[in-house]
Amino acid sequence: MSSATEAVSGREIVPRRALRTLSRFWAWLFLLGLVVFFSITGQGFFDLFNFQGIGANMAILLIMALGQTFVIITGGIDLSTGYVMGLASVAAALVMVRLGAGWPLGVVVPAGLVVGMAAGAAAGLVNGLVTARLHVPPFIVTLGMLGIARGAGFILSGGQPVSVQNPGLGDIGNGYLLYVSRQAGVTFFHPPAGLTGLQLRETIQVLPHPLTVTIVILVVCHWILSRTRFGKHVYAIGGSTRAALRAGIPVDSHIVKVYLLSAVLSAIAGVLYVTRFTNGAANAGDALLLDSIAAVVIGGASLFGGEGTMIGTLIGALIISVIQNGLVILAINPFWQFVAVGVVIILAVLVDQARARVLD
Repeated sequence: MSSATEAVSGREIVPRRALRTLSRFWAWLFLLGLVVFFSITGQGFFDLFNFQGIGANMAILLIMALGQTFVIITGGIDLSTGYVMGLASVAAALVMVRLGAGWPLGVVVPAGLVVGMAAGAAAGLVNGLVTARLHVPPFIVTLGMLGIARGAGFILSGGQPVSVQNPGLGDIGNGYLLYVSRQAGVTFFHPPAGLTGLQLRETIQVLPHPLTVTIVILVVCHWILSRTRFGKHVYAIGGSTRAALRAGIPVDSHIVKVYLLSAVLSAIAGVLYVTRFTNGAANAGDALLLDSIAAVVIGGASLFGGEGTMIGTLIGALIISVIQNGLVILAINPFWQFVAVGVVIILAVLVDQARARVLD
């Protein structure tokens, strides 16, 4: 009888483990499947230049999603990130315009970054304080901040994008870290001097600046979440606020820091937007809000809190960006991008529920 029971349990353990592994890595497999599919069907998809374009286009989304990851793991949500990003882009652009072309970019860009981050920090501080101290649901608080940041951005910009004409600004947001040339070797930050025509076109460009910045931020956020006491407290609060309080974790102040971090990262994304498109716009992050939340969910984070990783968020952002890029290459109506991302979100939730049943 005992041996029969062990045999049955042994037969059950294998599929249980397989399902658990599949539910854990399904996003990686799905991303791989997307790359294979679009590489076969889309001409020019499997190309270094296209992959770098995907990375550059994903950069702003991923930075916002990294901040959203901290919030969602605590069991909250930040609906204001899109318009906080837009407000920060407008604030940064106005400072850059005010300084004008008379100042070097080494002064103009950091000044815009400081002001943009200050605008984001103010919004994040309000979100955190009202959520933690007054115990207002984060959905309501951040929805209200969405309206405030949206209105403030349009008021400051006069309802129009703020164009920044500082020479060289676009080169920062659209340049590359490395340039590799057969004739001139490797140069950093700018193409080799003296190359013209065919030689310049044959120069290989590696790592767009937006992607380089995002990789640095990703590494820092991953370290904070996985290696520091701050990150452990984030998971603890998301797992059980009462248990976190009993463990001596200052939950209220920690939640304030989490919303502050989310808003500051959104502001950095806004300043990066200015360097890429040489303007600031109040609605710059409108379409990215739901995508940033989707990237976190697709990456395996639970909207109930306590689960999620930065690497998972990276995979989620990559899935969204690859879908958008692949559909463009296939010349499919861009409105189908929303449908495709929505289907993937539902799939992610179904996988999460299936995983919960398997673990039970």
